[in-house]
Amino acid sequence: MIDFSIPEETRMLVDTVRRFVEAEVRPLEAETEETGRIPADRLAVVKRKAQDLGLFALNMPEEVGGGGLSCVDHCFVEEELGKTSDALIRRIFGQVYPMLLECREDQREKYLLPTVRGEKICAMAITEPGAGSDAASISTHAELDGDEWVLNGNKHFISDGDIADYVIVMALTDKERRARGGITLFLVDKGTPGFKVARVQPMMGHHGYGHAELVFDNVRIPRDAVLGEVGNGFKLIMNTVAEIRLAHIGARAVGMASRALEMMRTYAADRHQFGKPIGDFQMVQKMIADSAAEIFGVKMMVLNTAWEIDQRRDVRTKVSAVKFAASEMQGRVVDRAIQVFGGMGFTRELPLERMYRDARVTRIYDGTSEIHRMLVARGVIKNGFDILGLGV
Repeated sequence: MIDFSIPEETRMLVDTVRRFVEAEVRPLEAETEETGRIPADRLAVVKRKAQDLGLFALNMPEEVGGGGLSCVDHCFVEEELGKTSDALIRRIFGQVYPMLLECREDQREKYLLPTVRGEKICAMAITEPGAGSDAASISTHAELDGDEWVLNGNKHFISDGDIADYVIVMALTDKERRARGGITLFLVDKGTPGFKVARVQPMMGHHGYGHAELVFDNVRIPRDAVLGEVGNGFKLIMNTVAEIRLAHIGARAVGMASRALEMMRTYAADRHQFGKPIGDFQMVQKMIADSAAEIFGVKMMVLNTAWEIDQRRDVRTKVSAVKFAASEMQGRVVDRAIQVFGGMGFTRELPLERMYRDARVTRIYDGTSEIHRMLVARGVIKNGFDILGLGV
């Protein structure tokens, strides 16, 4: 017998997050979107409230000060967070990368623990102008010179790169081996000579936090600035990216789409045309039904994959399937919501306009839909449907 019941403590946590997002976070959306920045005074208050409720760094283990959530519970929480903007999620609930758990004792005190406490901001610098979905093709490189590494290269589209206190930089340390033992992660502090923010790149959506181009010009960092082991950087990224993609893209996509569907449902009942609610029209019903079914399907994919992560199973192919299915579902549902609202859906008076722009990039970052389709196809061709858990 398969038990799909949700534990009471999980329900209570989700309800707490839901009420907090509605009461404390959503009121900041309009100003953040309009000005491109979160009002600092109000942010400090809401962030402190989130921390007091234990809602900060929920993805990190309890022993380092995080929430200690399972992957399943993490995805339930991220679904609720997906009902607001990414900028507010980052600042209020914390963007703490799990690879920081590889910090050694001295690094834990300098980087990991202050980040979990919300005292420091970390940025992850992987993407380059010539290396997007194919992360192993990076050209940023580091060479050992005595007791120092010398780092050179450029990164772009780096979220929070303009304000980060430090950056996790992925660089080549062996150009021949590359992903097979030739890529290393480095911890680079803001203000290190040769490290600069070249510019903040303007974006269609995801307003309220910066997306920066970073330059590393003969940046000298200590020999012990390596995160994890030399040559193990690509493997470390791949081992930790599954839950990030599942929660931050899959679960948040379910959240945003659910918010759009709820707006659609309410409007379809209240808006009258030709003497009756537009929800009585079959074409509107089709848009609502299709959206509900797609959200349901992706949510089940997310939770099933999260459960498998908690069982420490290899879910790389399943996460790829969730990634493209969730991001494309999200775009379709928000688009339908705008259609149901008609002219009002196209105005900036409703959050749908922001959601429409924000949703578009999820089909691109963390591997494009095309890349993830290719990975799923390869997995199925090689191993059959069982790789997606479709066998019994």
